[in-house]
Amino acid sequence: MSEFRIHHDVNELLSLLHVRGGDGAEVFIDLLQKNRTPYITTTVSAHSAKVKIAEYSKTPEDFLRKYDELKSKNVRNLDPLVYLLSKLSEDKEMLQCLQQNAKERSEASANATTITTFAIPPTSTKMSMQELEELRKKLGNVTASSNVPQSAEVTRKMLRDRHNKKNPTQPNPVFPNWVYDRPALIGDFITGATAAGDPAVAIGTMPLPAQEQALVDDLLFVLVGVDGRDITAQPVLGRQNRSFIVDPTLDMSIKELVNRILPVASYYSTITRFIEEKSSFEYGQVNHALTAAMRTLMKEYLILVTQLEHLHRQGMLSLQKLWFYIQPTMRTMEILASIASSVDKGDCMGGSTLSLLHDRTFNYTGDSQAQELCLYLTKAASVPYFEILEKWIYRGIIKDPYSEFMVEEHELQKEKIQEDYNDKYWDQRYTIVQHRIPSFLQKMADKILSTGKYLNVVRECGRDVTCPDAKEVLYTLKERAYVEQIEKSYYYASKVLLDFLMEEKELVARLRSIKHYFLMDKGDFFVHFMDLTEEELKKPVDDIVPPRLEALLELALRMSTANTDPFKDDLKIDLMPHDVITQLLRVLAIETKQEKAIINADPTEVALSGLEAFSFDYIVKWPLSLIINRKALTRYQMLFRHIFYCKHVERLLCNVWISNKTAKQYALHRAKWFATAFALRQRMLNFVQNIQYYMMFEVMEPTWHIMEKNLKSASNIDDVLCHHTSFLDNCLKDCMLTNPELLKIFSKLMSVCVMFTNCMQRFTRSMKLDREMNRLSLEHGTMEGPPTQSERTEEQEKKRLTSKFLAEHVDALQSDAGFEATVSKFDSNFSTLLLDLLDKLSVYSTNDCEHSMINIIYRLDFNGFYTERLERMAIERSQKAAT
Repeated sequence: MSEFRIHHDVNELLSLLHVRGGDGAEVFIDLLQKNRTPYITTTVSAHSAKVKIAEYSKTPEDFLRKYDELKSKNVRNLDPLVYLLSKLSEDKEMLQCLQQNAKERSEASANATTITTFAIPPTSTKMSMQELEELRKKLGNVTASSNVPQSAEVTRKMLRDRHNKKNPTQPNPVFPNWVYDRPALIGDFITGATAAGDPAVAIGTMPLPAQEQALVDDLLFVLVGVDGRDITAQPVLGRQNRSFIVDPTLDMSIKELVNRILPVASYYSTITRFIEEKSSFEYGQVNHALTAAMRTLMKEYLILVTQLEHLHRQGMLSLQKLWFYIQPTMRTMEILASIASSVDKGDCMGGSTLSLLHDRTFNYTGDSQAQELCLYLTKAASVPYFEILEKWIYRGIIKDPYSEFMVEEHELQKEKIQEDYNDKYWDQRYTIVQHRIPSFLQKMADKILSTGKYLNVVRECGRDVTCPDAKEVLYTLKERAYVEQIEKSYYYASKVLLDFLMEEKELVARLRSIKHYFLMDKGDFFVHFMDLTEEELKKPVDDIVPPRLEALLELALRMSTANTDPFKDDLKIDLMPHDVITQLLRVLAIETKQEKAIINADPTEVALSGLEAFSFDYIVKWPLSLIINRKALTRYQMLFRHIFYCKHVERLLCNVWISNKTAKQYALHRAKWFATAFALRQRMLNFVQNIQYYMMFEVMEPTWHIMEKNLKSASNIDDVLCHHTSFLDNCLKDCMLTNPELLKIFSKLMSVCVMFTNCMQRFTRSMKLDREMNRLSLEHGTMEGPPTQSERTEEQEKKRLTSKFLAEHVDALQSDAGFEATVSKFDSNFSTLLLDLLDKLSVYSTNDCEHSMINIIYRLDFNGFYTERLERMAIERSQKAAT
């Protein structure tokens, strides 16, 4: 069962039970996913469970009748459901809960009905008995007409339309109309025809020997689908069994014997109609093979009737002898008719037909003759199915003209993997259709799907692949025979594709190349790139010229250690429509209550700068795009943009540090606020650098090494996909990118840092220290020689006077603009947000067992500066929880 199906079923069950509040669906879904197994490892015996439910039921006959009806229709998962219900019936506590729930739901529906009743105006007249009787008749007619099964012609048209819709280029062939318009071609009874004339003498008036011979003659006709003189067939409606009318004047002893023989004729009629109907193209190759096997057995039956007729003509066949000779065939015909009826009732095709035959074969374990017959039919019917299976597991090709095979192919383009984030080529190009899986292949379904998918990928790369251990797959009662063949082909396909990706397509080298750029593995490249593009990326995103950025990227790649990377030319520039925080919050809001609000939010927002919109992109070609698809690249981009923005903030703070160093040489009279600003800048820088160190060296590097180790031991491409996805998910989670609450606090902290640096840079520029000093400085040498001693003394005096003037100017500037209050506000906001972040991290690391996040707390609170306040917040939170 897929994860989506579990989600759907749990939510549907909670909705049906009207369960509100509590732990919610996610708790039950997680519990089910932890306890489920990938394959069906056990089968349940429904007999004892069925008996147990019948004992508890108030109407056991109705329950057993419904069970038999569903069983005859070959309903999937019926026995596990009955087993589950029997377990529920034993659990008294569960029964009480369900009874209470049913009572509450009935009361709620009664209240709803009462409310509805008040809204309906009362009728002024009562319904008369005659009107009531007419209404009852109409309802009875509707019910009767709804129970009548649809005609074979309607069924064929429906199947044909369904097939043509899926395969418009390959329509099903159709028999000409005259095949269906001539009933004499079927070989069954023609009930509409009238006899040439009534018999002159009633059979009851004839002597007993004559009656017996006449009845033997009639029975020989009836056994091959032709009405006799005194035995006539009744018309059948839908899937009913054929019944017969015997002359009422017949002697009772002869009549009793005739009635014993007539079921064979009824079985013949059922089998003949089944063979004729299921031989149409629309019913698929499995049913064709089954009807062909039945037709072979029917030939044997007709030979027997011919031999009996020969004896009759020689005057050596009495009614007792006919009853004796027909005995062995009766059992065979009964089994064939039963199978035909079950396939017909269940509308079985392909895998469901084989499941029914397989179950019948096992059910007849004590009856060797019946089991051998069912085994013969199952072997014959499975041949076309196994031919499709062989092409799939040996070559990765599906040739399924009638949509019977368990694996269904969908028209998807592999080129979209690099374009569409939601494209699920690997998951949806080939999918399992549950009702088409034969029950004897249920355990191997996932391996069968994976085997063909692996071979198909290699084949689409232009390489012809054929399994060297390819042998014909045949149905047997011993599963090991075909299970071994499937497993051999699975291991071969896994090895072929894995070797192809790892060695020929250099998957690990590609992933390392992506790590260099998206996870900032190449430090010198990024320093060089950010130096080159800093001015360009400060512009609004609409003013940036992408080709210029591409040229600067090319220059940075060629002039750094990234030049040795053979895949560096696949790195591209991408300017995103949202900043990284907005993008992450949009992703995290998917399938939540906030999704609609975020999607429908007012698009009028602040214009993005190039730094906020900048990201890398990477060109990946088939078949590596199966692993490095758009979804994986988007995750890499999120990580990159997050780290890149942290690097940008760090550079801004470092620039402030450089400017502060220049300003420190002046003796500012009111230096208290300036010292506070320096201390705040250092705290911010410490925060940003520690966060970067944590993400790059405590999250990404260890997780990357674990992934590399797992890739070396991977046995198939699904393992590779799983390890790669797990690596990205763990990185996103441990970098706080999957928690909206932490993400918003972190975003606010970054914004405070950026605003602080802008404020400090504006202040530093207002001093114009560099410009003044450059203007006042003298050249160390002129055309006339070096400066004299008097010139040097004069220069130093001017510098002292200028420094005093600028210090006074700065003091006046900061006192006028309220700089001290501004710095104090920045300090307060930063401290509050940082404490909030540390508090939330301590909560998540404790409650959700996210132990890696504790490292951030230890790094940011390395000297216990925040410990006391954090402990106070924890006590307050516990007191609130207690109240």
